[in-house]
Amino acid sequence: MTQITSQKLFARAREVIPGGVNSPVRAYGSVNLDPPFIIRGRGSKIYDVDGNEYIDYVGSWGPLILGHAHPAIVYAVRERVARGASFGAPTILEIEMAEELCEALPSLEMVRMVNSGTEATMSAIRLARGFTGRKKIIKFAGGYHGHVDALLIEAGSGALTLGVPDSAGIPAEFTSNTLSAVYNDLDSVDELLMICGNEIAAIIVEPVAGNMGTIPPQPGFLEGLRERCIKTGIVLIFDEVMTGFRVAYGGAQTLYNIKPDLTCLGKIIGGGLPVGAFGGRRDIMEHLAPLGEVYQAGTLSGNPLAMAAGLATLRTLKKENPYPELEKSSAYLGDGINTLLTEHGIPHYCTRVGSMLCTYFTAASVYNYETAQTSDCERFARFFASMLKRHIYLAPSQFEAGFVSTVHSQDDLDLTLEAVKTSLAEI
Repeated sequence: MTQITSQKLFARAREVIPGGVNSPVRAYGSVNLDPPFIIRGRGSKIYDVDGNEYIDYVGSWGPLILGHAHPAIVYAVRERVARGASFGAPTILEIEMAEELCEALPSLEMVRMVNSGTEATMSAIRLARGFTGRKKIIKFAGGYHGHVDALLIEAGSGALTLGVPDSAGIPAEFTSNTLSAVYNDLDSVDELLMICGNEIAAIIVEPVAGNMGTIPPQPGFLEGLRERCIKTGIVLIFDEVMTGFRVAYGGAQTLYNIKPDLTCLGKIIGGGLPVGAFGGRRDIMEHLAPLGEVYQAGTLSGNPLAMAAGLATLRTLKKENPYPELEKSSAYLGDGINTLLTEHGIPHYCTRVGSMLCTYFTAASVYNYETAQTSDCERFARFFASMLKRHIYLAPSQFEAGFVSTVHSQDDLDLTLEAVKTSLAEI
């Protein structure tokens, strides 16, 4: 019997799937390797078809804060699917999810469920334009808000000039109303406001930038955005697809005590299933159809399986409040990596917000996209390969965040730091 291997599966996949993957970063192109094909996961571990076990710090790119195959989520999905996977009709679960979200995030008065983070940001931008009657938006270089045409300029980890699309297939006209500012730089925002402030419908920002590694907001940055939006009538949109329920139960907006006008969510609120949501002020949200003139729809929005998995996740987080322990374990890992890099004399800059963290192979301080780009990506690739060989599963990009879950044990953390020590000596 022919043995199934990741290498063989990748060759087979390339015959029928562009690049062999359904999302580009999975192809491992930036680390010059073939990707392992994962067959299952449990707790803090994942397993590939070659029989390897890995300690997982990707967690499906953020959603699995409770780890793989958490019993409450498994039970909720099994129980739900036995009664039907989808109806295209209202269910109680949609109401319960909206209530949970509005309770957790003080800025939310109403919520609309969608199927992905991309749908959430796309819809929030459309709603902001419909509400204000304005066309232009401001995003930040290196900020990724999904593969929306108008937002794919200087788009961070998976892509990367003012109004110039990062992807073929996007006419320049589609991004002509998208302006790019510099993250953590209010002067760059003020320059744009001075030129065309009365034309700007929204400013969209990741409150903690998670698509150029992990870059926290500098003191006063988010507050400054909030003040400027209030003054100019611009809708402030927080993209908390990654940070929502990750850096704190109520997201980055509760961590930094900033109240945006609209919030985009995803990842954790689906418990590992495809999901997205956007919500905010009632007077803005009531412009959505069927109440208002801004159209947005989705056949599978509020899908019962995603709602069941998401509710199980949120209720477990609320009941158990694992965030203090997550802070301790994440700090232990982040500080340990920083110490080892220092001992080996390797230029680096470590960042962390809650259970999101990143190590940049650069001597520069990293506080925006330009400074993140000073990283030595070749050294990262060597480090990544060495860690993978030692069964530590990291994101295959210098510009992606790592995630610690509630089920990463002390043994997991110590084994990881031992692998870091060995890998640094090797590279």
